[in-house]
Amino acid sequence: MAPTRWSPPPHLLLLLFLLSGAATATEDASPSARPPPSPTPWPERFHAVMFTNLTNYSSASTGPPLRVTDLYYDWPRRRNLNLVRHQLSADPLYDVEWDNGTSFYFDSSACRVERFPVGVLPPWWLSGGGAEYVGREVTGGIECHVWGKAGFIVYYEEASTGRPVRWNFIDVTGIQQFVMSFEPGVALEDAQWQAPAHCFPDDGSDNDQGKSEDSKEEVGVLMLEAASRVLRKLAGAAAAS
Repeated sequence: MAPTRWSPPPHLLLLLFLLSGAATATEDASPSARPPPSPTPWPERFHAVMFTNLTNYSSASTGPPLRVTDLYYDWPRRRNLNLVRHQLSADPLYDVEWDNGTSFYFDSSACRVERFPVGVLPPWWLSGGGAEYVGREVTGGIECHVWGKAGFIVYYEEASTGRPVRWNFIDVTGIQQFVMSFEPGVALEDAQWQAPAHCFPDDGSDNDQGKSEDSKEEVGVLMLEAASRVLRKLAGAAAAS
């Protein structure tokens, strides 16, 4: 008697077909075929502590190269504050930016007022368009997604949480800023945003204290102004996108 040839039942053939299709779909969804991730919009309010190291920046006008900045971002009130502390300096430098383009740079004795054509960055400045995904990179031991925008900023975001980690200004300033802590929802009291009286001279003209080359405030103001100009360029790009 000849042996009977086994044939798989129809339901088993169907199962094999479905499994084969699932395997093909998995291959098509490989990392190389997936669309790049989208940047996480900033919270409407947050406090971040930033560390900046300009030791390798080759310019005599940068002043003390190590600084810590408390960044307070308040989009509902359309304002942004950088409180900068230079190494071993007891007098912090304030950079208060308003959405009407006005910025106040001041410490306990000097003040400088600058006006820019655009306001502060919106929360969607990176996610609103124009950002190019660069890929993944580890910085400071943190796995990050990296984007470039407008040809002069590189932005690092923690891949697992979406928190900002670092951003580099690759224009003439060469500034690199590292996020040491990030607290969404933190707001600063209104009184802390008020520029002091010496920013408003009695004659009604702009106060230009601190503009001299040898002023101790000048070195910090120069770098803050450079960073502000970069961020304001980004704000303009975000508004246009």
